[in-house]
Amino acid sequence: MADFVAPAGASTIIAGLAAVGVSAFWDTEEGLLIAHPVDISKEEVFRSQHVTVSWDADEDTSAVLSLEPVVWEPDGLPDYFERAYLPSTPADCPAGSEVAHCAGVVADWFAGTRQTAGDVLLAALAEYGITKAFGRTESYLGSGDRVAIPLPLPSGGAGELSIADRNGSLRQVPSAHTGWSIVRHDVWGEPIGDPLFITGGGELVDCAADSAAAAAFVADLLTAPPKKVDVSAA
Repeated sequence: MADFVAPAGASTIIAGLAAVGVSAFWDTEEGLLIAHPVDISKEEVFRSQHVTVSWDADEDTSAVLSLEPVVWEPDGLPDYFERAYLPSTPADCPAGSEVAHCAGVVADWFAGTRQTAGDVLLAALAEYGITKAFGRTESYLGSGDRVAIPLPLPSGGAGELSIADRNGSLRQVPSAHTGWSIVRHDVWGEPIGDPLFITGGGELVDCAADSAAAAAFVADLLTAPPKKVDVSAA
């Protein structure tokens, strides 16, 4: 199998990452640009958390555009899990600043707590004992990530509550959080009515405060689930 030749812009991105203390290289076997902490050797990269960076290049100038960094970690080698989606370069990023913006985002991830919005939510739920032991589950399905929590139904049986980010992913960084939506589901998994709890309207929302509010709402609902309404008496 032929090696993948580094495309236009790879060396520029690698240099930009090096400028902020992040190591990177072009993997000729996988055809990927891979970034990693400086204290992780190139040989150890695939056994630890790392970031891939994809991008577009201007056909006329070869300028690097629309960089998208994604965090990966081993999930039972040779499989990997998309751990987090780091902010891509915004459309209004000044010309020539795209690489610096992306490099800063990657450096911040490696130097920080390495938390996603989903991590913040799970920690808030755990404060109320809503953990895996309680029956909480998480599913990661591309743009359909969600947290599910078992919930007794007024009609009998057990349904569930689902919590999802308004942008569809639990794996955005907290600073990119746009609000939580909580929906009740029946025993077959079908949604019941409108969201019981919803925040944000497209704008950024404080992830810690929003997660705390969502967790408190769920805890209240679990201790006093909705009662069955007798419409015949209306």
